[in-house]
Amino acid sequence: GVGGRLATVTVNKQQYESRGASIHALSLHMQDFVKILGLKHRREVAGKSAIFSGEHFVLEETDWYLLNLFRLWWHYGISFLRLQMWVEEVMEKFMRIYKYQAHGYAFSSLEELLRSLGGEAFVNMTQRSVAESLLEVGVTQRFVDDVIAAVLRSSYGQSVLVPAFAGAMWLGGAQGSTWAVEGGNKLVCSGLLKLTKANVISARVTGISLHSSEGRALYQVHYESTEGQGSAFYDMVVVTTPLHPSRSNFTFENFDPPIADFPGAFQPSVTSVVHGYLNSSYFGFPDPKLFPFTSILTTDTPDLFFHAMDNICPVNISAAFRRKQPQEAAVWRVLSQQPLDKHQLKTLFRSYYSVQVTEWQAYPRYDAAKALPPIVLHENLFYLSGVEWVASSMEMIAVAAKNVALLAYNRWHQDLEKIDQKDLMHKVKTEL
Repeated sequence: GVGGRLATVTVNKQQYESRGASIHALSLHMQDFVKILGLKHRREVAGKSAIFSGEHFVLEETDWYLLNLFRLWWHYGISFLRLQMWVEEVMEKFMRIYKYQAHGYAFSSLEELLRSLGGEAFVNMTQRSVAESLLEVGVTQRFVDDVIAAVLRSSYGQSVLVPAFAGAMWLGGAQGSTWAVEGGNKLVCSGLLKLTKANVISARVTGISLHSSEGRALYQVHYESTEGQGSAFYDMVVVTTPLHPSRSNFTFENFDPPIADFPGAFQPSVTSVVHGYLNSSYFGFPDPKLFPFTSILTTDTPDLFFHAMDNICPVNISAAFRRKQPQEAAVWRVLSQQPLDKHQLKTLFRSYYSVQVTEWQAYPRYDAAKALPPIVLHENLFYLSGVEWVASSMEMIAVAAKNVALLAYNRWHQDLEKIDQKDLMHKVKTEL
C-alpha cells in the first residue's frame, strides 16, 4: 500500500520450498504471522541430544535438567554461563528492532540497522569470528571446540570462524526458545502470500531494465514462463533472490552505474533423509535398545563425514504419536557437505529402506566476503537477501522484509524522519 505497483523477484518454487522446509525455528515476527494466519504450534516430541567426536560422545544430555547443568560445569566450568550472558546481551539489544519497526522506523543499509541496535560493536560482529568474541569474554577453547563448533556445524555447516553476529543468532535459537508450525513452517509463507491477495506470476525472471516516466524511475521486469516471454512495468521492485555469481541468473539493464553481482559464495549442503535402522555400534552402543539419543551433533573432526543427524518427526503430530524405539526402523535426517556414499550410509545404518537426497546452496559461506551488501540498489529498487550476510534465518529475513516495506513506504511518501534516525531508543520512549 505505498501507492505504486510493486514487484517482488524471488527464487524459484523448488529452491523456496527446500529452504523453508529445512528451517525449524520460529521467533517473534514469525509468531505474529502464525497468529494472523490461524496456524498452530507444532507439539514438541521429547528427545535427547549428544555431541560426537568421531570416537566417543564428548557431551550427553540426560532427562534431568540439574544433571545436565552439573555435567556442563564439570566439563567446561562456567563457560556455559558466560556464553548465556553473551548471547542474552546480544539478543536483548537485537530485540529493539521490533519496537523500532512498530513505530514505523526503517534503515537504508544493514550497517545503519545494526548501529541502531548495538552501535559499532554490532557492525564489528559481522567482521570478527564467534570464536574470537567468545574467547574474549572468558569462554574456554575446549567449550568452543566441543559445543560451539557442534552447534554451528549443525546449523550453518561451517566452523567457529563464522561471524560473531551470525553465531549469536544461532546460539540464541539453540537454547530452546524457538518452535515450529503444525503442518510445516512453509505454511507461514504460503499463508501470507494468500493473505496479501498478490498477483502471483509463476515465471523465471530474466532481467530488470530501468526506464523513466514523468521524471520518476520505472522498472521493467522481464520473465519467462511456460507460456513464453513476458514483462511488466513497476514503480518499485524488491529483489529477494541472492545477487551472487553462484546464484544470480538475471541481469540489470540501463542502470548507471551498473548493478553487478556482489562478491561471496554460498555453502553447499546435503540433506539425506534415510528410513532405516541406526547402526548404534558406530556410536559405542552395541545393543541398539540402549541407544538414548534422537539428535547427534558433531565436533569439527577431519574424519567425520557428516555434520549432524536427528530422528525426525512428521510435520503433523497427533496426540498418540510416539517416537520409534531405537532398535526399530525410523526416519533420520543426516546433514553433510557432500552426498553420502554407500560405505558412509552403511557406517551410520545397519540397513535402510530408502534414501532421499536434497543438495542446495544453504547459507552464505561467511569466509568468502567481508562487506555487507546494500539494501537500496536504485531509487525504488530494493534488495532483501543481503541480510543473510549478517545472519541467515527465517527471523532475520522477516525483519529485513519489514524493514524494506517500511523503507519503501517512507521513501515514497518522503517521510525522511522515519529513516536512519539516531538515538531511536530515546525517540521511541518519547513517542510512548
